[in-house]
Amino acid sequence: MDRSDITLERIRTFVRVAERGNLSAVARELNIGQSSVTRHLRELEDALGVALLSRTTRRVTLTEEGSRYYASALQILRLLEQAADEARSARSASSGTVRISCTAALGVRHISGLIFDFQDRHSDIAVDLSLTDERIDLIREGVDIALRLGPLTDSSMKLRAIGQSRRVLVASPAYLASHGRPETPEELEDHEGIRMSNVAGSEFLALEQAGGARHVVPFDGRLRVDHGLAAREAFAAGRGVGPAHIWLVDDLLADGRLEAILPDYAPSAVPLNMLIAPERSDITRVRLLVEFLAGAMLRIPGIERSRTDS
Repeated sequence: MDRSDITLERIRTFVRVAERGNLSAVARELNIGQSSVTRHLRELEDALGVALLSRTTRRVTLTEEGSRYYASALQILRLLEQAADEARSARSASSGTVRISCTAALGVRHISGLIFDFQDRHSDIAVDLSLTDERIDLIREGVDIALRLGPLTDSSMKLRAIGQSRRVLVASPAYLASHGRPETPEELEDHEGIRMSNVAGSEFLALEQAGGARHVVPFDGRLRVDHGLAAREAFAAGRGVGPAHIWLVDDLLADGRLEAILPDYAPSAVPLNMLIAPERSDITRVRLLVEFLAGAMLRIPGIERSRTDS
C-alpha cells in the first residue's frame, strides 16, 4: 500500500459516493466529470488493496471492507472540518456552508426569510436550503439540519424540539356564501374538503373541542393535493374547507380572504422538530444556525413552545 495515494480528495469522493450511491450525482455535486469520480475510486482502492464498492448498472453499494473504511473515513473528514472551523473561530470568524432541509411550504412561507436574517448577521456563512416534503436521510444527502413537521421515526439524529404548530379550519368567504357555514363537526361531511393526499388518515378529520372532547368525522372532497402551498391556493380560490397550519394562511386570515370556521373545534397541533446530524452539531456555523432557528421559529405565526418545554 502506498499511503501517498490515499489523498483527501479521493477519500472525500469515496465518502460522497458511499452516501449517494450514484456516480453521476456525486460528479455533479463536486463539479467534476464522472470519469474523475471513477478514477478517484479506482486509485483509492488500488492504494488500499481492497475493493470498497460493488458496482452494478443501477447502483453502487459498499462492500464489507468499504463499510468499515467509510465509517473511519467519515470520522476523519468530520474531525478535519471541525479543526478548520475551530481555527477560523480563533480569529472570531465563522465561514463555510450549512445544508438545511425543510418541508416546502414552511420553507417558502417563513424559513427562507429567517435564513435571510441569519445571513445578514453572519455574512461569511453560506446556506444551502433544500425544500422537500420527503423524509430524507441526512447522512446520505449530506444535510446538516432538517426541520420536520409530524411524528419522528429516526432516532439516530440529534433532536431539538421546537414546539407545536397549531392548525385551524378555514374556508373562503365566497365558499361559505355559496355552500353555507358548518355549525358542527358532523356538518363537514356535507362540504367539499381539501385533502392532503400525502398525509396518512386524511380521509378522517379529528377535531378537539375546548373542553377536551374529541370528534372524528369522515372528510373528503373532489380535490386532493400533496403540497401545502397548493392547499393554500385551493382554500383562497373557494374550492373547499379544511385544516391548515396557521403559518400557512395567517396573511389570508388577516386580510379576510379566508375565515376560520368552527372556532370551538381545532385540528390537533403538529410537532415541529429540528434534526441535526450528530457529527455536525459541534461545528460552529451549524451550531449558530441551530440556535438562531430554535429561537426565531417560535415567532412564526401558530408555532408555540410545547407545554413540556421550559
